[in-house]
Amino acid sequence: MGRLKIPKDRKTVVGVGSALMDMLVKEPDAFMDQQGVEKGGMNLVDQDYIDQLLAQASSPPSIVSGGSACNTAFGVARLGGSGRFVGKMGNDELGELFKQDLQNNSVDPVLFSSKTPTGRVLSVITPDAQRSMFTYLGASAEMHPTEISLDCFKDAAIVHVEGYLLFNRDLMMAVLKSAKDNGSLISLDLASFNVVEESMDILDDIIKQYVDILIANEDEAKAYCGHINEEEAVRALSENVDVAVLKIGHRGSLVACQGQVLAIDPMGSGEALDTTGAGDLWASGFLFGMVNGYSFEKSGQLASACGYEVCQVVGAKIPDDGWARIMNLL
Repeated sequence: MGRLKIPKDRKTVVGVGSALMDMLVKEPDAFMDQQGVEKGGMNLVDQDYIDQLLAQASSPPSIVSGGSACNTAFGVARLGGSGRFVGKMGNDELGELFKQDLQNNSVDPVLFSSKTPTGRVLSVITPDAQRSMFTYLGASAEMHPTEISLDCFKDAAIVHVEGYLLFNRDLMMAVLKSAKDNGSLISLDLASFNVVEESMDILDDIIKQYVDILIANEDEAKAYCGHINEEEAVRALSENVDVAVLKIGHRGSLVACQGQVLAIDPMGSGEALDTTGAGDLWASGFLFGMVNGYSFEKSGQLASACGYEVCQVVGAKIPDDGWARIMNLL
């Protein structure tokens, strides 16, 4: 299996998505049972709902910058690459914390602002390391198609779009069209089985017309492709794109390109403490490898290392010692 053809003289990975502050709590399964929602999904809620859940939590939350595409851009920058994030924040303290965190970690922030509060995600982490998300989009949902321009994607080799943008279809189309007009490759992470189920009427057309790299986990692939085995699933995902990725948790991942399927072994042997950000950081390693001309195998190994390290901590931020172990692979 060869290498992905990257636009000449470009190395930047641009993440586009929701600017969200992550609020992390660890709770027993009974906490989720009381909410009456399925574990592992993403649930759109209002700010009051999050406040009510926090009042029921057993301890105060940990708070860090987050959002799927932002986590990916953050990881690319920590790997020594060029990462940019495009999103919208509120004119408030959380928004300033968000922007400062990106700048402190060498991520180029393209952040529009709003009077609406900065969005936030309450991630409930259960003992099986599953994370269930309750999302108040806040200002992030107000990013408008007219704010998206070619300047957002200057020098972008790959524009990485989180599937959550499918909840704002006009914005999604503006991002996809601008990225293509800029000559960038487009990576789409399907984000959540909920997103896939609610977007089936437009997903096929979007993927066929715009997407070069399609990334999914088992639940998302099942929702999109139906009940088929893993190799069939990744082949089905790859039908209309250059590269498809199927993440299969602690068993690693599968990468499909031009009819070939490559199995990527997992990295590390420790039990996952928290899966928050695992897919996002996996994408960091893979896309960093792609824009730097690495083989699919090496890019996948780097992705696995990033995904493994983030599962050893609570939240989507890998500590310095974790990054040091990852950098040894390079």
